[in-house]
Amino acid sequence: MHHGILGAGGVGGLIGAVLAKAGENVTLILRPQALAQHPGGIALDSTFGKFAVPVSLAAKVDQPLDVLWITVKAPQLQSALESVPANAQLRAIVPLLNGIDHVQLLRERFGHDRVIPATIAVESERTAPGVIVHRSPWVRLNAATRGQSILESSFQEFDRFGFECNFIENETTLLWSKLVFLAPIALSTTAAAAPIGEVRTDPSRKARLEACVREACAVATASGATVDVNAVLGNIGKLPPQMRSSMQKDVAAGRPPELDAIAGPVLRGAEKHGLPSPATHALVEEIRLRLKTATRQG
Repeated sequence: MHHGILGAGGVGGLIGAVLAKAGENVTLILRPQALAQHPGGIALDSTFGKFAVPVSLAAKVDQPLDVLWITVKAPQLQSALESVPANAQLRAIVPLLNGIDHVQLLRERFGHDRVIPATIAVESERTAPGVIVHRSPWVRLNAATRGQSILESSFQEFDRFGFECNFIENETTLLWSKLVFLAPIALSTTAAAAPIGEVRTDPSRKARLEACVREACAVATASGATVDVNAVLGNIGKLPPQMRSSMQKDVAAGRPPELDAIAGPVLRGAEKHGLPSPATHALVEEIRLRLKTATRQG
């Protein structure tokens, strides 16, 4: 199949590298400046293997694609979609963005049936153009069952490489299952400017992290998702102590964080359903204060 990758960062580069290694046709859709700097291949240093593969490059989607994987950061989505013409021939669009709200936006643009909600849990980053470092000892990739017919062969390749892949029937559960795990980690590590291990060993920060998990799970349940608070807390406790969230890395590097995409659904959902969310609010305000301080110092 022919795969397009819109957003060749840590996640998109990892997806593209594995597919290209499996013999699939992979095209990275890049901004003109990034296109000029890209080496025309992906060098992947993964906990599952190390290799380099050639890929095609393009400034926009100008040929039919079986799957367009959208892996940009949430704040970049609107501008990134400018490289996907309205008449682009796409069999399926698979977004791997953080959050929930992007699914409706994409369905309004491309139609309901072509957009297959999906999530990925991984620590992976681009360290240079075409160079991807996958640091976490896992990759968890889930997609809505309605996309199984077109994604089955790709998921088999990901499985062979070392990913944990699943198809999930309930789209609400699919999306919230990631967010109730991601939001507390991202908000807590970013507010503390510290890896998850330091958050877990600080009593007050650990208490707020756990409260944030409970708030997110309450909103998820009220929204129609099936989530397990204790399982989420247990999985967070198993994370490598040195793990840093992508939001934390963005703030440290002076990049705009995905604050609304990650915290927004929890806060808006809590307000909609009349649920308390003081821990989530406190972490968001701490991050905003950190951003304001950085702006003044800059």
